[in-house]
Amino acid sequence: MPAIAAVAEQVIREASKIVKRVKIPTSTSSPPGLIEANTRDPWSQSGKYSLGWVYMSIILLFFAMVMRLYHLWTDKIRTALHREVNRPTAESTPDYDYEMSNLDTSKSAAQLFPRQMEKGPPVVKDQSSVSSIRSFNVLMAVFRMVFYRPIPVLRFRKQQLVFPSLSVVVLVAISTIFTVLYCFIPQPLFWSSMQFGSPPLAVRAGMLAVAMMPWIIALSMKANFITFITGLGHERLNVLHRWGGYLCLLLSLIHTIPFYIQPAWDEGGFQVFKGYFVGNGAIYSTGIAALVPLIWLCVFSLPIIRYKAYEIFVALHVPVSIVFLGMLIWHCHNYLTSWAYLWATVAIWVLSYIGRLFKLNWTNPRAMSWLIGDECAVTLLGENAVKVTIPTQMKWRPGQYVYLRMPGISIFENHPFTISSLWSEDFPSEYGEEYRDMTLVFRPFGGFTRKVLNTAIEKGPWQTYRAFIDGPYGGMNRRLEAFDTVVLIAGGSGVTAMVSQLLQLVKRMRDGKAVTKKIHVIWAIKRLETMEWFKEELRICREYAPPDSINCQFFVTAAKRGVSMNLGPDGFPLPSPAQRPISGLFHDKLNNFAHGVASKRTSALIRDEAAGDPIREKELRTENTDVLAALPEAKLRGGPQPISNPLSAPTDPSSSSRPSTHRQRPSLSLNTTGISNFLPPPPPGPPPSTNNGLGLQIPAAAAVGRPMSEIQPAQQFDFGFPSTPTMFQKNLMRFAFGPRVKRHEGWTVEYGRPAVPFMLKAAAEGFGRRTCVFVCGPPDMRVDVQRTVAGLQKEVLRDPFKDEIFLHSENYAI
Repeated sequence: MPAIAAVAEQVIREASKIVKRVKIPTSTSSPPGLIEANTRDPWSQSGKYSLGWVYMSIILLFFAMVMRLYHLWTDKIRTALHREVNRPTAESTPDYDYEMSNLDTSKSAAQLFPRQMEKGPPVVKDQSSVSSIRSFNVLMAVFRMVFYRPIPVLRFRKQQLVFPSLSVVVLVAISTIFTVLYCFIPQPLFWSSMQFGSPPLAVRAGMLAVAMMPWIIALSMKANFITFITGLGHERLNVLHRWGGYLCLLLSLIHTIPFYIQPAWDEGGFQVFKGYFVGNGAIYSTGIAALVPLIWLCVFSLPIIRYKAYEIFVALHVPVSIVFLGMLIWHCHNYLTSWAYLWATVAIWVLSYIGRLFKLNWTNPRAMSWLIGDECAVTLLGENAVKVTIPTQMKWRPGQYVYLRMPGISIFENHPFTISSLWSEDFPSEYGEEYRDMTLVFRPFGGFTRKVLNTAIEKGPWQTYRAFIDGPYGGMNRRLEAFDTVVLIAGGSGVTAMVSQLLQLVKRMRDGKAVTKKIHVIWAIKRLETMEWFKEELRICREYAPPDSINCQFFVTAAKRGVSMNLGPDGFPLPSPAQRPISGLFHDKLNNFAHGVASKRTSALIRDEAAGDPIREKELRTENTDVLAALPEAKLRGGPQPISNPLSAPTDPSSSSRPSTHRQRPSLSLNTTGISNFLPPPPPGPPPSTNNGLGLQIPAAAAVGRPMSEIQPAQQFDFGFPSTPTMFQKNLMRFAFGPRVKRHEGWTVEYGRPAVPFMLKAAAEGFGRRTCVFVCGPPDMRVDVQRTVAGLQKEVLRDPFKDEIFLHSENYAI
């Protein structure tokens, strides 16, 4: 009991010290400044300032939730009406076919007097009155016309500054203006002396900064209640998390500066003020201890620093955040309502991590991957790309992404990758009926992705690894099958976010569950080898999509119109400087073991296999000479190879019977003044087609006498685009680029950059009532698409039969 009494006495003593700080008692002899501090803006009621941020956040959250529910409801209504109209009905024979006819008139009563009148043509109703409110559609079009417009990218030498969307900028600006005005408009900003209490300006800014903490942490977590309510993925909320941190730093500085300014002219009042706290100024040291980690978090979150030291940023961001929260709890000392917000922050943090446990593939006791992860394989693709295939029991939606950790390669690194495969009950994995193949395709740059590439080259394609998956996350809020027209635009590896959407949409169109009638696909790539990434997926889309429903355009940007060739001393085109120096080494290793490309055996291998048997060695050499080898392109870059000139004198026929162990290539003597002297001008009108699927003509290829089978190897499936050409063919294509041939098959390949704005405006003439434009690519492509779609909103304002033109832009970088 004495111990308890001593503890109680200590608590009362400490509480009395806090009371002195919270409310300084007044009397008739108290100075006017103290009476003003306790009546005009009393300290005990200063916690109300934190409610301003809470109310504003709740209002924004409510509007986002209402918009999500509206779009979710209208999309489901449209797809449900479409399925109802297209539901197959059993055709039955009319009853009067089995009715005995009248013998005299040879007519039945049912035929003369039918029970039902003849019905007119069925009315197709695929639009609900709920989803076609004209006034609301016009309001949304005006809103999108303004906020879809991007902010131009700022460039300085090799650096570029990419801004977030205009809606994010406006939201951040509104939040900043609101908080700053909420701090400076209420009066007074300072008391006449610090002995009467803390500066009111500092108290307001501090409470607003503390009130922001739960929202900042919620916006940063992968599994959070904001995503659950609004449907916005973590990757889209992350930009608000960063700008919320910057705003919190601004408020913290506004909170800190008055405590250093006022003592400069009120030293006596400051000495009295320090007496209110235990330790005489400890409140200052704890404030600095909380401000330093906040500054570190904000500075290292700047894009220019984060990109250069991303691995360090990821490793230290969470630990430093924990230190900051701990210092903030220590600094606030339960003044006013500060701890209520800070403990709410801790609760949100803990609950979000608990929610992530249900997103991990190794935490489900009922799954085979419990505690050990899933097995995966790594495949090397063209253009230095890597494909990771993971048979898993997890489910995902098109366009979602996961965080991948491979302990066999790097135990501490965890990186996000977009899922490029489709999850469906109809596509089980060969691994088992309960498994589906999750494929991740990416280009290695540095860090973890470069380690995956190097390990795959070193260990070969038959090595398996353990994969620990966190996800899936993200994805679209809208349903593509609810739109009449869908435009999918991708640049380079951005196609990974588009492939699963395309497969899902084609499948639903085949099943009669999609309103979509037309799909436009635009994919810009640097080289034709990139098409091999999703060759099977493209084949499925072309074969199984409804007739005339899909239009695919591929643009090879490495080849440009009007680019002249550099000729060597012998007149042969030199290799293009655009080729990367590592491509040759990579393709050598790739073709040796990953793609199974056949290569001729060297003399040493033949002798070793023959084991001294001259007859066997002769057979092997004969076989090696006769078999055509599919040499990789890297083998053909070693130097200029002579090709026969059709204009030169014929060779000796007897020379063809001379024995040789190497396949000879015919020689070509070109004039160093240029190849153009040998090419006739193109005839007027469309040039004759060579049926090469290029959308261009190559008259020089036929002039040199080489059969088309050598230029374009036969493939199992013809997409309408050629195989990878040699360097000579690429240079020849660039030189002999004729007028574009219009193709009506819906699958074309063109050389050059796509004019996305022009193509979108041209396609807008055939847009249906509702159109979705999906883009994932480099910043310049996204900016062009956003600006064009913003301008196309005028179509909704002018045409009452167009309801909306929706834009979905994938961007994980800002």
